[in-house]
This record gives sequence, structure tokens and C-alpha cells, in this order.
Amino acid sequence: MAYEFKQERRIEFAETDMAGIVHFSNYFRFMEAAEHDFFRSLGFTVHTTEDGVMQGWARVHAECDYQRPLHYGDTVEIHMIVREKGSTSFGYEFRFRLAGGGPEVARGRLKVVCVARGPGDDRMRASEIPADIAAKVEVAPSELIETTEG
Repeated sequence: MAYEFKQERRIEFAETDMAGIVHFSNYFRFMEAAEHDFFRSLGFTVHTTEDGVMQGWARVHAECDYQRPLHYGDTVEIHMIVREKGSTSFGYEFRFRLAGGGPEVARGRLKVVCVARGPGDDRMRASEIPADIAAKVEVAPSELIETTEG
């Protein structure tokens, strides 16, 4: 069972403003990329279509608090933690720090809901988390979650 995922990425110039500081909106892209890589590491994808039914993960809440800037060329470690697991949703926390044991620079959260849309449906509807995904993802131990409280 998995409850955390870590990845590193180098900050590209296109992710920064004119001062070479990462634009705040990119942290949300980094969170989403880490979530997608987490799913891939478990053998899944975040978007599927089977028998005409599209299934994915809608964002219902997103937030990020920033402590220090990241700059062009920095390498950042993104630590994703599963904080909550419901029948249709996951709650994640993301801790950003300079790679190599550097200081924490930001902390974010996402709440995602499993959604599906069948043939002829005009909107997505909340759906149970598929059993194969639910079987592989669990909530992190409380000690890990407590170390991420802001």
C-alpha cells in the first residue's frame, strides 16, 4: 500500500517571472504532476475511458502557502502525502523543499474527487474510487501527517 511519493525537478526558466522566481501558479502544476507520477508509479493513470465511460479526478479544493522563493535552476523535492481517503475522494498534502535537505519553501493541498461520465451524459458525477486503486492507496501514518502540519 502507498501513502507517499517523492520526486525532484529542476526549475525551468519558463516557470519563472522576470526576476527568475517561480510564479506562484506553477506550484499547482507541480502538485498535479506529482499526483500523476504517483498514480503511474502504482500502475494507473488519472484519466481513463472504458466501455464509453470516462473516469478522472476533479479538483474540488487547492491551496498553497509559500515560505521562500524558488529560482531558475533550483532543484526542488516535492513530497506528496495522502492525508485523507474517502469512498470517492483523496486529500493530498505537498511539501516543497530545496533538494538535498534544503529548507521547506512551500506547502500545498489538493482534494480530488473521482468522477465519471458515461455515454450521453452531459456532466461528470462523483464515482466510487475504483477498487484496484483503493486497494493500493492508503492514508499516511499519523506521525508523517503530524510532521507536515503548518
